[in-house]
Amino acid sequence: MTDTGIEITADLVRDLLQEQHPDLAGLAIREVAGGWGNHMWRLGDELAVRMQRMDPTPEFQLKERRWLPVLAPRLPLPVPTPVRFGEPSERFPKHWTVMTWVPGQPLDHGSISRGAHAADTLAGFLRALHVEAPAEAPIATDRGAHPRKCTDGFENFFQAVAPDDIAADIRAVWDDAVAAPEWAGPPVWVHGDLHPANVVVSDGTLSGIVDFGDLSAGDPAWDLAAAWVLLPAGTASRFFDTYAHADEAAIRRARGLAAVKSLFLMLMGQNGDRGLPGGKPNWGPVGRAALDRVLKGV
Repeated sequence: MTDTGIEITADLVRDLLQEQHPDLAGLAIREVAGGWGNHMWRLGDELAVRMQRMDPTPEFQLKERRWLPVLAPRLPLPVPTPVRFGEPSERFPKHWTVMTWVPGQPLDHGSISRGAHAADTLAGFLRALHVEAPAEAPIATDRGAHPRKCTDGFENFFQAVAPDDIAADIRAVWDDAVAAPEWAGPPVWVHGDLHPANVVVSDGTLSGIVDFGDLSAGDPAWDLAAAWVLLPAGTASRFFDTYAHADEAAIRRARGLAAVKSLFLMLMGQNGDRGLPGGKPNWGPVGRAALDRVLKGV
């Protein structure tokens, strides 16, 4: 269901295609499990339909439409690229977009067995992404900012799920991130939401990056946090060596942000265990494993 009470079904997707892009309406349509702000449907073998579901505004889809075609050609991993636009209508009063399909399995349902390869792959992808963003790039009010501007979010997650036996260690990592110097360079392109459901894996390593709804210009530390959130234990140092552009302050900020992201995953897991809307039961163990990596350092 969407926040307007409309149930998104394969028949609805096909009807919308028939109305706005009839040449695609004959392709097979298959539901993709997961998602909250948007609902994904496979369209044939090479495309997907991204349906705005719980997102209150079309901002995220419109951002992807505007910027992914600009960024995709220079990124070394597949990313979903918009190919057709679906506009709000009487049948469905929200935006929807036909995009290229990124093959692979979401990491929250898969695993990385080739840790060194994945570390090098992620570092190469972020080096290509983290270039100075143009003046007209979107600026995030939260993701992409210094950790000190995110203390409320940290406290909420910390109070909800931080295990008592490691609470002091978590807070020490966060306090160190808040005390770290700010990003001194120009705002760079930042994905902003690198967690296990937003990357895909195949053959034991990273093979694609998805969901660029939080794309913005800001501090690269937000993405560097993925060294702990995504990669297996013991590979963060290799990631930073390969990335080669993160100073000590950036690593401190990234580690604190990784702690926040880990707590968020744990909270989503807790919500799933309690049957709350949007909860993801399988995210709890993923978040706790990431938090353990954070506390072990680089």
